[in-house]
Amino acid sequence: MNEELPGAVLFCCTMNAIRSPMGEAILKFLHGKQIYVDSVGVRAGDPDPFVTEVMDEIGLDVSNHQSKTFSELEDDSFDLIISLSPEAQHSAVEMTRYMACDVEFWNTFDPSLVEGNREMRLDAYRQVRDELIKKIRERFPGTGFPN
Repeated sequence: MNEELPGAVLFCCTMNAIRSPMGEAILKFLHGKQIYVDSVGVRAGDPDPFVTEVMDEIGLDVSNHQSKTFSELEDDSFDLIISLSPEAQHSAVEMTRYMACDVEFWNTFDPSLVEGNREMRLDAYRQVRDELIKKIRERFPGTGFPN
C-alpha cells in the first residue's frame, strides 16, 4: 500500500552543496509536479562541480543551484524534512519546535571527504547519488527513473 505523498519536502545537509541539492533534484524529477521540494544547509557552501557532473550523467541539470541556509528559506512550511548529515539533523529537529512536520534522518556519506584522483572522487559522488536515488524511490514510490 503506497503511502500518500507529502505536499512539501525539504532536504538538508551541512552546506547545501552536495547531498541536499542531489536529493532535491532527484525528488523534483520524480515527483516535482506533486510535491514542492527545496533544500538547505546549516551553512552555505560553494557549488561543487563534481555534483554538477554526476547529476548531468543521469540527465539532471543542477548547474544553477544556489546554496542557502535554513534562515534563507522562503517557505518554512514543510510536511517532511529529510536530513542527510548529523549537523543538519539537529537543525531539522529545531524546526519542529515551531512547525508541525516529520523529520527523517538519512545519514549520508559526504563524498567530498574522499581523496584520490579525479575518477576515484567522482565514483564517491556517484555512489552517494545512486544511494539517494534508491532511498527516494523507496520512500516516494510511483514513478521510475532513467537509467
